[in-house]
Amino acid sequence: MSARTLPLLFLNLGGEMLYILDQRLRAQSIPGEKARKVMNDIITTMFNKKFMEELFKPQELYSKKALRTVYDRLAHASIMRLNQASMDKLYDLMTMAFKYQVLLCPRPKDILLVTFNHLDAIKDFIQDSPNILNQVDETFRQLIDVYSCLSAGEFQLIRQTLLIFFQDMHIRVSIFLKDKVQNSNGRFVLPTSGPVPWGTEVPGLIRLFNCKGDEVKRVEFTNGSNYILPHREGSFELYGDRVIKLGTNMYSVSRPVETHMSGASKNLASRTKENAAPNPLAKEELNFLARLMGGLDIKKPSGYEDQQRNEELARIMGEFEVEDQPRQSTSKGDDLLAMMDEL
Repeated sequence: MSARTLPLLFLNLGGEMLYILDQRLRAQSIPGEKARKVMNDIITTMFNKKFMEELFKPQELYSKKALRTVYDRLAHASIMRLNQASMDKLYDLMTMAFKYQVLLCPRPKDILLVTFNHLDAIKDFIQDSPNILNQVDETFRQLIDVYSCLSAGEFQLIRQTLLIFFQDMHIRVSIFLKDKVQNSNGRFVLPTSGPVPWGTEVPGLIRLFNCKGDEVKRVEFTNGSNYILPHREGSFELYGDRVIKLGTNMYSVSRPVETHMSGASKNLASRTKENAAPNPLAKEELNFLARLMGGLDIKKPSGYEDQQRNEELARIMGEFEVEDQPRQSTSKGDDLLAMMDEL
């Protein structure tokens, strides 16, 4: 497991969340000023400086439940309100979209380009707020500083860590089903043609070398697919052409989206609900969230505290607020409970 995976997981899932919310705000014809406020408030919270500093500290991934709770809180960092069913749909779409992107990355290092695509798009969402734009740019610089020097092996470990996190998630999404990139069981169909990874060659040639390292023979073979060389490598700078399209906004063209849980995932969810035994990782999960939310002190849990972990988790998430941003009162006009109903 890589201790450098969490920032990439958080930022890419957050980017997918913003894509979906932007699409739903437009589809629901939410007034422009209110829609901008929703997006700006969530982006402000997501890229809070203290939050990012804690996020980038080397640490292992924790449970799906802990991370899901962070996104629940993040989605409600504005005047927007989502009911449980809508939040479930939102999280399903986020996770399956990023899982597909990780699977399709030509090289493990290209996961960083996917992250940059998300951040490039997030910057386009920001309107009339240079302070928020500076927050995102600062995170951009942190990504460059931390990840640009990592080896191919370290990126491969990051990719494996992400795939382990996603391995039991097989939720069907209508966009993927209609595009025939996902099977009815929720598993993705991976292409066997297209650009090869940067720095590699199109399959079709075997080179034979002698004991001195000299090439002595070449054998060509038919690879059976339509592979091509990439034109250039994507830019890993603050600004530039990322080349790959993974991580860009697939909701820019409006089309209905649905999520359907496959049988295996339903069984997994059922077993999860039935398992009411105290979680031995409860303390670690709470400490993880405490670090992200600003360094709250979590005492070593006794058996009683383990039983009360849900209440404690809710209390910690209650601290996930941006300073000087008062909570908005909600009226019928502010309530977006049905916002995700068409997904």
